[in-house]
Amino acid sequence: MPKLKQDIIVVPVDFSQESQNALTTAVDMTGDASKVRVVHVLPPLEAISPAVVWGDLDDQTRIDAVKKYAAQFLKDHGAASASIEVRVGSPGDEITTFAEEINADLVIVSSHGYHGIKRILLGSVAESVIRHAHCAVLVLRRQDAE
Repeated sequence: MPKLKQDIIVVPVDFSQESQNALTTAVDMTGDASKVRVVHVLPPLEAISPAVVWGDLDDQTRIDAVKKYAAQFLKDHGAASASIEVRVGSPGDEITTFAEEINADLVIVSSHGYHGIKRILLGSVAESVIRHAHCAVLVLRRQDAE
């Protein structure tokens, strides 16, 4: 059986406890946080949002704020040498596109464990990544899942 290559691991984060666990798992697997590529995906801005209309908010402002927050998040969780990519769009699409662009070996994604109507309404980022990723995907189960 071939060994799972772990030279470049992509970890999508939404800064939740579940994504923190995915980050920790990636660092533990590689033994080197510099091999971890963290990605955060922002939803597109609504054109009719007051902040957008008045010019107080744009994608670059949001990206800069997330990068600042992410740097501290990575430092707080033992992954200061990991790189951060912030994108705007559909999370599943952006995560898989990013992983392919950098030729990642593995994506570690956390599952929020939504069921029923909540899953239908919110969709499943983990499922989208599994279906569209060019590389192996490890899905971590919620810590409080039964």
